[in-house]
Amino acid sequence: MTASDRAASQPEDRTPESGPVRDRVPVPTALSVAVIGTGTMGQGIAQVALLAGHHVYLHDAAPGRAKEAVGDITARLDRLVEKGRLTSGARHQARSRLVPVTSLGALFDCGLVIEAVTEQLAVKQDLFKELEKTVSDDCLLATNTSSLSVTAIAGALRVPGRFVGMHFFNPAPLLPLVEIVSGHATDEAAASRAYDIARAWGKTPVRSADTPGFIVNRIARPFYAEAFRLYEERAADPATLDAVLRECGGFKMGPFELTDLIGQDVNEAVTRSVWESFFQDPKFTPSLAQQRLVQSGRLGRKSGQGWFSYEEGAARPEPRTEPPADAPASITVHGDLGPAKALVKLARQAGIGVEAEDDAEPHIELPGGGLLFPTDGLPAGVYQAEDVLVFDWSFDYAAATRIALATGPHTGQGARSEAAGFFQALGKKVTYIPDVPGMIVARTMAMLIDLAADAVAREVAHQEDVDTAMRLGVNYPVRLLDWAAETGELRIASVLRNLHTYHPTGRYGPTPGLLGRVDPMEYGDLL
Repeated sequence: MTASDRAASQPEDRTPESGPVRDRVPVPTALSVAVIGTGTMGQGIAQVALLAGHHVYLHDAAPGRAKEAVGDITARLDRLVEKGRLTSGARHQARSRLVPVTSLGALFDCGLVIEAVTEQLAVKQDLFKELEKTVSDDCLLATNTSSLSVTAIAGALRVPGRFVGMHFFNPAPLLPLVEIVSGHATDEAAASRAYDIARAWGKTPVRSADTPGFIVNRIARPFYAEAFRLYEERAADPATLDAVLRECGGFKMGPFELTDLIGQDVNEAVTRSVWESFFQDPKFTPSLAQQRLVQSGRLGRKSGQGWFSYEEGAARPEPRTEPPADAPASITVHGDLGPAKALVKLARQAGIGVEAEDDAEPHIELPGGGLLFPTDGLPAGVYQAEDVLVFDWSFDYAAATRIALATGPHTGQGARSEAAGFFQALGKKVTYIPDVPGMIVARTMAMLIDLAADAVAREVAHQEDVDTAMRLGVNYPVRLLDWAAETGELRIASVLRNLHTYHPTGRYGPTPGLLGRVDPMEYGDLL
């Protein structure tokens, strides 16, 4: 099936996560595509272009690597045939269009060249300078870099306007997102052409300015960094932090297990690159604990040991979980619980009586006198009551299967047990952590939303593309900025302002982008 046939076969109401319907622009399959660099990403991109109907040329500086890559891609095509996802005829046609080449000169008639070589600026610049001697001036040149500046790579070129970033996500044949990155000198026509090609290949492209980390790797840093910082603060062990972010936050994987999968060296390098590119902005500060992990050679799954052990027979540590406790017969709900109001419905469904009081400060009062507050970024110890507890945020309290709680310095065992029993009656596992400001999920969510709002305010990308990128690129459970608007940006800004009170380094101070979304009449609540 050609790219035109594929575009025509799509239902007219098909829409990516980004929202409005966008017609797919067919790209002529006569366009020859070259992929330089035959590692995992290079092979994946080549497979995508190949199955879209293009002739694909593979080149690698290492002798014999391009030919080996042809064999690897052919094996993947064979597996698609075995699984019934590709016909035998289509497999043979695709294989006939895949050609390894030993010199850049063989790419003279290509209309698109994508590089996926080592992440070194000088290497990429030299490669594209050589390519310019071969390809025509209207050939679109693209880099798959995830950490280097598109502007800097293009700075060495004679015709920098036709240079663009096309950042695919691994594995490229499966993940739909492609970040289309415009450097300082990129022509709009070149960016639009790259965008249309990605769409014709069945991908969901988003546009990004050339900022460190682009969209996903810029905004996603707190997902890892806050968990690592909480570990350094001894709030919880890696297994517990992962469990809370998965089972309460709704994230598909926890940051510790995810970085073990990515590779600690790879993740730490991206974090350090973004931090240095932002002139060591404290919002992007790397983790000392992760650095020590890398220095010790504990790189994750690929080395057999990271945050967790992957040696044969190694048992995964269990998260900290409270034993069963008795549920209260009733509760009194005070004020507006905001995103936690779903707990009221869950309590009634569990047979727990619910009374409501229209008080100003939102909390749940337990029969024994315990007071449950949704975290606002302050520790439980600041509340002027004895049996005070705070509970963590969730994107979806109804779907959450675990909740994190913290107690104040004067909270008794009775209140602690009754609070655990309450959440257990709602179908949640309960994890108690030390009384750290912002807890786990709320701290992470607030930082993610803050950076997302900052990216939109700085015109890194439109809000639609930011939310789409974070959903598709890293599989976040909600569209961050849509969720923030529904919840109220004031709540997020308040959590960050309170965190800033305890950690006045600039890391947690809300950005102007987030504050710009708060109703000016509510600014006094932030002071």
